[in-house]
Amino acid sequence: MTPGKTRTHLVWDWNGTLLDDIHAVIHATNAAFAEVELAPLTLEQYREMYCVPIPRFYQRLLGRLPTKAEWERMDDIFHRYYAERRVACGLTAGAEDLLAQWKLAGHSQSLLSMYGHEHLVPVVRGYGIESHFVRVDGRTGPSGGSKALHMERHFEALAGVGGISPENSVVIGDAVDDAVAAAHVGARAVLYTGGSHSRSSLLAAGVPVVDSLGEAVALAETFSA
Repeated sequence: MTPGKTRTHLVWDWNGTLLDDIHAVIHATNAAFAEVELAPLTLEQYREMYCVPIPRFYQRLLGRLPTKAEWERMDDIFHRYYAERRVACGLTAGAEDLLAQWKLAGHSQSLLSMYGHEHLVPVVRGYGIESHFVRVDGRTGPSGGSKALHMERHFEALAGVGGISPENSVVIGDAVDDAVAAAHVGARAVLYTGGSHSRSSLLAAGVPVVDSLGEAVALAETFSA
């Protein structure tokens, strides 16, 4: 590391970023849509329409917000079908090596996901990569919201770990909401095209957009100050 430079901390997203699960997500989404008689979406249609909070995504397709009962049924169906398909999903190409190399170089990294915390931790452990992170946090509370407040809490927890601060951190994710959450705490963001959004949707976030996780990490390294 060049003298005077601060080490960059990476905050990784999980679904659609480190975990290559977009096809499981599409399958589960279409199962949930069938509950309210919505036509299934293709991958391209999903990426063009997807947004958070999730009820707003459903509103784009229904023409109205789902009722509370509809939302609860659709959310339950989504998670049930997703859990069945997730077990066949692998890590994104190159992810394991990137995590290992970043740690070996003496850098820190953490994981923040909107996947429920009680499910996330054992899943990450099952992929054999938990030891690469100084912290793994999943969503607590109801599903369907934004990552911003979770990002706040994530950095509050990281504050005592080697001087990690948002100003010296880069969030790597696949959704516009990752960039929004990063900006909310004062971190930078790089967005990856392999997950939930189309490239054009990601570019609208006003942050760098890349087609591989390797590009994301290389770009994050240039942010060191």
